[in-house]
Amino acid sequence: MRDRQLARGVRRAREFEAFVAGAAGRLLHAATLLTAETPDANPRARRLLTLALAHTYARWDRLRGEDPYDCARQHLATRFARSTWHQYGAFGRARPDPRSPLAALTPQERLVLVLRLYEGVAEEQAAALLGLPPERVHTLCDRATATVLHPAGRSGPRPVGTRTAPS
Repeated sequence: MRDRQLARGVRRAREFEAFVAGAAGRLLHAATLLTAETPDANPRARRLLTLALAHTYARWDRLRGEDPYDCARQHLATRFARSTWHQYGAFGRARPDPRSPLAALTPQERLVLVLRLYEGVAEEQAAALLGLPPERVHTLCDRATATVLHPAGRSGPRPVGTRTAPS
């Protein structure tokens, strides 16, 4: 009996290590985008990833056919949302790095944008995960995309009909 438990524990550890080797990079990048830190200095993103992986490992035996990546991503998103939106923990008090491409977005916009565009989560799934109506997720994604693509203060083409100051 003890040998069987030992073998099961070794198999579980091996499976989880293989999962982490394959998924940790992408999850860390998603966490870095969420926290709006730079890739070379991202302690909040690393902490968020560690918490998500610990949660996934704790549930590993109960996943039974579920995708462990979905479990880790869901915990990453809900942990970020809870800590940011409710000013719980260090995430809510930290300012995004101004060099981050997503620094101009609110935490909620960053979360929706990362889930929808980077992770490819369907609008309905993202809405269910975040407890928002699908229309709100759609609006947040559109607003965040427009903000990233057309940041304020960028010198670009002027709308038709605007005049420039005479030189």
